[in-house]
Amino acid sequence: MQLLNNKNILVGVTGSIAIYKTLELVRLYIKAGANVKIVMTKSAKKFITPLTFETISQTNIIDDENENWSKNSIDNHIAIGKWADIFIIAPLSVNTLNKLANGIADNILSQIVLAYTNSILVSPAANTQMIYNPITQSNIQKLKLYNFKFIKTQSKELACRDIGDGAMADYEDIFHATIRELYSEEYWNNRKVVLTGGGTIEKIDDIRYISNFSSGKMAASLATALYYKGADVSLITTKDSTIPKQIKTILVQSTQEMYNFTKQELEASNRKKPYFFSVAAVSDYIPKSSKNGKIKKEEVGVSWDLSLKRNIDILEKIDKKSLYSVGFKAETDINSAHKNATSMLNKKRLDAVCLNIISDKNNFGSDTNEIEFITANQSTMIQKDTKINVALSIVNNLKEQFSE
Repeated sequence: MQLLNNKNILVGVTGSIAIYKTLELVRLYIKAGANVKIVMTKSAKKFITPLTFETISQTNIIDDENENWSKNSIDNHIAIGKWADIFIIAPLSVNTLNKLANGIADNILSQIVLAYTNSILVSPAANTQMIYNPITQSNIQKLKLYNFKFIKTQSKELACRDIGDGAMADYEDIFHATIRELYSEEYWNNRKVVLTGGGTIEKIDDIRYISNFSSGKMAASLATALYYKGADVSLITTKDSTIPKQIKTILVQSTQEMYNFTKQELEASNRKKPYFFSVAAVSDYIPKSSKNGKIKKEEVGVSWDLSLKRNIDILEKIDKKSLYSVGFKAETDINSAHKNATSMLNKKRLDAVCLNIISDKNNFGSDTNEIEFITANQSTMIQKDTKINVALSIVNNLKEQFSE
């Protein structure tokens, strides 16, 4: 997934044992298509040699000893800042943090910071007492006022064997935060978005249930895409997916649970008109009653007639007057699919429908998808791609068509 294709990312590393995580972070950036340059402080080189970063990034590192001012070189504290789309400092030591807050520029990394005009993300790493020292805390607030974006430390056993807050964020979290900073758009910033995902689970007894083959992957990809764009995302799902930790995830089972949490999350919306994405495959019918314990075959006999009743329709029950609503429609018959999706759009008074035709080449659980994006005014084919890229296309289409 080339989410960072041709993006220029500058990674600053300072003296901290957490620097080993940055190696994996750089690998993720490169795998996502980014061009990466690393700037190291003298203290950082005590923990990892420049050769290690040069091997992974396939480019020379920048430090105080090799700053290059020759023509066309970007390995100096002015040119590298013009090259970089974003500047990440991970790990950020308390020493460098406190120096940056006071404008001290006694090495090439801090000089780049003073000359840099785009976004700077920082991921601190230190002992708990050092992080929570009043001097450090005061300087963190100063840097936030100067538009530095902080990625939260985490609580765990630290290198010094103390247990507490101060460990650098996981490299996956820094990776997601980087994409969010690059992808964020005013349209989606601070906009509440609620999604449902996965196949609902309706109990027959404490052992058995009715469900379907929905994997929840499309909902997870859409939640991730919306997080990258800057939205305040809540995902209500039956599937535990690998998505950014910053996305609020509520695990449920039944349709009723899903409806209750959906209604609750939508009521917590902010000033911008919220979005509701009904991506979940909700059971059309559920057992008329469920039994505590286990139904034994000796009680049932040779055949079992399971009595079902019509389930509630979440998309129909949600009050859609003050929100944008997007439904997902899964069909197997290509001849009637578009007609059924359009009927859903009109009958349920939706703003958009994403039509997904299920086939051997486009089935539940796959990592790719193909969508027909349908609104009252037009229909757009989103060609087969990874689900995250399809999700980003859906998000972009929504922004283009609904401006409020």
